[in-house]
Amino acid sequence: MRVYLGLAAKDRRAGIPETMLHVVRDAIDAAFPVPPDTIRSREWHRPGVSMFAWTNEPDDSRRPSLLVTGHDRVTGVNGYLAVPGEVDRLAGIPVLGTEAVAGCFSAFRATGDELAAATAIHRVCPVYYAETPDVHVIGSRALLVHLAAHGERVEWDVLALQSMVRQGYFLSDETPFRGVTALPPSSTITVRDGRCSITVNPLPTAGPAPETRKRKKDLVRDLARSLLGTVAPLRAAGEPVNLALTGGRDSRLIAAVLHAAGVPFRATTNGLDTHPDVIIARRIAGALGIEHTVIPPVRAERKDAIVVDHPLVRAYETLHACEGMTSAYESIVGYLPYSAKPTMSGQSGEILRAGGLLLLQSDLSDKALRRRVEVTFLRDPALFSDAANEHARELAGPWLERAPLEALDHMYIAYKVGRWHAGARAGSLRRGDQIWPFLDNRVVRAALGLNQTWRLSEEVIYELLGVLAPSLRNIPVEGKPWRFTVGRRYYPWQRRPRVLTAPKTGGGWNWRTSPGEELTGLIRDHVLGRLDLLAPIVKPDEVRKLFAEPVLKKPNQAWHLYTVATMLGGDYPGKEPQGLPRVHIPIPS
Repeated sequence: MRVYLGLAAKDRRAGIPETMLHVVRDAIDAAFPVPPDTIRSREWHRPGVSMFAWTNEPDDSRRPSLLVTGHDRVTGVNGYLAVPGEVDRLAGIPVLGTEAVAGCFSAFRATGDELAAATAIHRVCPVYYAETPDVHVIGSRALLVHLAAHGERVEWDVLALQSMVRQGYFLSDETPFRGVTALPPSSTITVRDGRCSITVNPLPTAGPAPETRKRKKDLVRDLARSLLGTVAPLRAAGEPVNLALTGGRDSRLIAAVLHAAGVPFRATTNGLDTHPDVIIARRIAGALGIEHTVIPPVRAERKDAIVVDHPLVRAYETLHACEGMTSAYESIVGYLPYSAKPTMSGQSGEILRAGGLLLLQSDLSDKALRRRVEVTFLRDPALFSDAANEHARELAGPWLERAPLEALDHMYIAYKVGRWHAGARAGSLRRGDQIWPFLDNRVVRAALGLNQTWRLSEEVIYELLGVLAPSLRNIPVEGKPWRFTVGRRYYPWQRRPRVLTAPKTGGGWNWRTSPGEELTGLIRDHVLGRLDLLAPIVKPDEVRKLFAEPVLKKPNQAWHLYTVATMLGGDYPGKEPQGLPRVHIPIPS
């Protein structure tokens, strides 16, 4: 994992206050979610401009290096470049930008008279910015930017946290920290002569639906070439890629890409033996002839319960890694020492299926889609204060003015990927940089250029499997059948896709959605004990109703409330909680 922070004085002659430089050096231990003794750092200073860089990578064998130096300039890349040598392009172009560069990354650059940073098309490698009366602050960790601008004080943007309680992530460019903002997708922020400017490049506009079989085939093959290009460098990695494989569509497509590219890989699946993910992943691995390992959850001694961390331990770890931008409801990858071993998963494959915000939508009329936009921002309005609901309406306004199909498609990129995934992936980045084929600049641009209705039908991803690994198309998918097959009629001479649905058995049980009475009680006491802090964004009486039953009816929202209550209550940032007992959750028979 890499962390960058740049400072630019508004008055170059006055320079950057020495006290701010000391605050930055001291703040990294709180803002970088790895053991302090694993952190290496570099600094670069010129009158009025400073660049800091940190990493827990053990050496400089990775390319590009932490700070690439040139004539009176340094450049840093957070994430990875598909072609490492392209850092030279980022260092040399007159205006920093990412449109022509392949990979999943953000870029930071400082020269003798300029500080700049740029996000890729999805901002999954984020850039945050703030300012003081004297200095502009730009960095890759929001807490670090906040502490650099405000010293040791943490000031929460309480109203902005209404989105965290509704959805478990941000539906805006806001952050939990007052005065700190996330740079939009495909954007560049530049500070020169003390003045800050932001340039936002629009996301691609989708083309019409292909009308002929040949046109479909050409578009699918172009997309397949982009995907193969993202993994081709891994052939020289010297060891197999580890793929997190499930029973769904997306991770099997990654398996197909690796298989077609000739990249050696093995697969792992988390779950009980009876879980559909495990059952189907075994079949996929068998079809491709690869090694497959199943990792079962930890169980109590009598095998009738699983054992999980105390919710405060879980919440602190999530907040520490994700900076308050991902709910503790989500399972964040825990810390392990940095490893350069290549790993992958199918995360964010919804990009090839028109985004997660559309996948549950059956009615594609403009009226229904506009309603989906509105509900996304204003979920459960009865739970929230008038001020919180009004703020949510303001955030929804610009999206409601756009064509609704494109709005939902781009909202997925801007928020679900650009905010939720950007926060959640910080947990795994501590352990090593994953390769994200679905998030490569080239792949995302190609996907967004395809008609949303066609992508939504799932025919694109199904045909990709046919190009890359045909044997995987007829292995069952977990959950629901392929959307384009529902209600479709086939003539006798047409080949009917063999699409099955994995059975939903007791193995599909999830402790987060069935928390039991003990865990419910711990979450209830924590949230209700901090209701006064939550009152600006939620109605206390409605929160009490949420916890009225012995077992949670809406566990995801209860976790969101728990996460925000932990922030506002002062448990984060701070010391990691110690000595809390683990929780036993019964497994239903």
